[in-house]
Amino acid sequence: NSIPKGTTQVLLRGNLTKVAFAVTFALCQKGIQVIVLREDEYEKLDKSFGTKSEDNLVISKIYSSCKVWLVGDDLTEEEQRKATEGTLFIPFSQFPPKKLRKDCFYHTTPAMQTPMALENVDSCENWLPRRVMSVWRIAGILHALEGWEEHECGYTMCNIDKVWEACLKHGFQPLRVPIQSKS
Repeated sequence: NSIPKGTTQVLLRGNLTKVAFAVTFALCQKGIQVIVLREDEYEKLDKSFGTKSEDNLVISKIYSSCKVWLVGDDLTEEEQRKATEGTLFIPFSQFPPKKLRKDCFYHTTPAMQTPMALENVDSCENWLPRRVMSVWRIAGILHALEGWEEHECGYTMCNIDKVWEACLKHGFQPLRVPIQSKS
């Protein structure tokens, strides 16, 4: 939900984690084209989706066509430098990428604003602003609040829409798209 409204394609770059698979699948199902740069990544994703990617998963060697990049661990500095001016980097990993480009935008790692009713919260990670919590921590809180019994081990996942609605119901709010990097 950090991807700007109206986005029709994103570039995916980084290690293929459980989160990367889930986000890619959800975007393809919503009609957003997901571009990958490496043949092996394309094959792994395509195989896991079967025929369900709706032809929205594509492989390309062209970096410049995409203004929204979903990035994880293993994004190289060289790859980051190839992004066009104004590109928005949205991490799907727990740690943020190094901010190399002053002419690009960098979103925080997956995180949300905490509810005002939640007390004694400063910051859970030193790269996040005050009253902002990583989605990994929020997931644990939601499991307890909702009484969910399932465990997301391996590639098992809860319904993304169900989790999103529970976040909003309990007062967690999405973060705004960032302003241009000053670094």
